[in-house]
Amino acid sequence: MFEYGDLKISWLGHDGFKIENAKTVYIDPYEIKGGVEADILLISHDHFDHCSPEDVEKIISKKTTIITTAESKRKLSKTKAKDILVAKPGQKILIDDVSIETVPTYNLNKFRSPGLPFHPKQNERLGFIITISGARIYHAGDTDLIPEMERLSVDVACLPVSGTYVMTAEEAAESTNRIRAKVAIPMHYGSIVGDDGDAERFKRLASCEVRVLSKE
Repeated sequence: MFEYGDLKISWLGHDGFKIENAKTVYIDPYEIKGGVEADILLISHDHFDHCSPEDVEKIISKKTTIITTAESKRKLSKTKAKDILVAKPGQKILIDDVSIETVPTYNLNKFRSPGLPFHPKQNERLGFIITISGARIYHAGDTDLIPEMERLSVDVACLPVSGTYVMTAEEAAESTNRIRAKVAIPMHYGSIVGDDGDAERFKRLASCEVRVLSKE
């Protein structure tokens, strides 16, 4: 767990995070043990390791607002959430005193077959900037090093580092120059693809402070 101001930021493994202060925000919970109930749940896209109904059930309640894609909403339609809001990149949603900006996330050079990226831009999957308690937290989602990062300015950046489907450690390190983050946290390793070596290599190369968190 990492404390940033009065926020507590926990890495739940893979792309999963929990951000806590007066509100509890979860992002992409996958293979989690459980936890306190979510006020806000952000699901970046419908792939099984990001939109996992079994894991969502462990932290959802009738007070939870979910923000996600249309495909993920269909997978989560039987949950007991208060609301499921469908979003596309470029939106801003305010839930009480928490602001959620949706940003693009896609592949430029990671392909399942020639000409077919794992995460095509036209599918409009989501990254998020969460503004909470005065801090801007960026969750990049499953992405490559994309031009849109040039327009971002954030305090804490959660960045994928394992390659294959997302940025390599080297590409993630370059992204820290573009987004001007104060602190970065590596993700998307240790489950399915990538290992601790990717996180450590990212830490050596990044242009900002890096916190390699233990899975909670």
